[in-house]
Amino acid sequence: MSTPLEVEPGASAAQPEAILKGAGKIEGRSLWQISWMRLKRDKVALAGGAFVAFLVLVAIFAPLLCKLLGVTPNDFHQDLVDPSLQTPIGKWGGISADHPLGIEPVNGRDIFARIVYGARVSLLIAFLATMVSVVIGTVMGVVAGYFGGWVDSLISRIMDIFLAFPLLLFALALVGALPDKLLGIQGDALRVALVIFIIGFFSWPYIGRIIRGQTLSLREREFVDAARSLGARRPYILFTELLPNLIAPILVYATLLIPTNVLFEAGLSYLGVGIRPPTASWGDMLSIAANWYQVDPMYMVPPGLAIFLTVLAFNLFGDGLRDALDPRSR
Repeated sequence: MSTPLEVEPGASAAQPEAILKGAGKIEGRSLWQISWMRLKRDKVALAGGAFVAFLVLVAIFAPLLCKLLGVTPNDFHQDLVDPSLQTPIGKWGGISADHPLGIEPVNGRDIFARIVYGARVSLLIAFLATMVSVVIGTVMGVVAGYFGGWVDSLISRIMDIFLAFPLLLFALALVGALPDKLLGIQGDALRVALVIFIIGFFSWPYIGRIIRGQTLSLREREFVDAARSLGARRPYILFTELLPNLIAPILVYATLLIPTNVLFEAGLSYLGVGIRPPTASWGDMLSIAANWYQVDPMYMVPPGLAIFLTVLAFNLFGDGLRDALDPRSR
């Protein structure tokens, strides 16, 4: 027989309301809120995201920034260029209060203005090409993974063909054979549309394979079986049950694909088949700087650093986003 517990006189059992008093309303957190909490703890990823946001703002407000500094991307300043050497007058490539990043050799165009205007071209092409790749890759990957059978085999073989395609050689050949006007588009708009088409259309198999693998896993899950048992049609299952669960890998891969597209656009411009001068492009600036690095090495630093920091920031943010959305990938 156990000894009864001693209870002080006047003591009473604690009531749940008294225990929870002052605790406030308890709310559950969604998966996106939990992911945001994880992302906030990753300072490196936040730094990368902050730089990406800063770069986007610089690209959007490039005309305003250049107007405030009194510079333009295509105006010549040959009075600031040494007539005998064709190099900027002064140290560090002609850096001054009027030209914070110096000027170009020969013509004296302001480098800062061309860097910020080049950011508009690079980011526009990278974002739109990524959007094209994501849309095509997601549709083809979901269809292949969900339907399976001969549909999966056909789409998988198409992916293999695209992955084996010599993209750079195709871009060189296509741009060389392109007329000056096509479908009512000409000039820079035609070049931008062509580069977006080449990068976006031929890059979709990479994300298509990822989405196909995710769909193969999701289609066997209980919530998909439950939807089928309730008589849900295939379009409903695809757009309501599968696609919402594929948003996380799509976002992660898109953030990692953008810097790849930035590099590809810069490479095409470097080879002379991207954006035509005098439109500012980071790749074209590096191509010109390669001929002047011995006498004016500072001209190579701004465009090279802009490409490096942009790609690094997107990769850091993409890695942090992947870890936040899928902690098991660490």
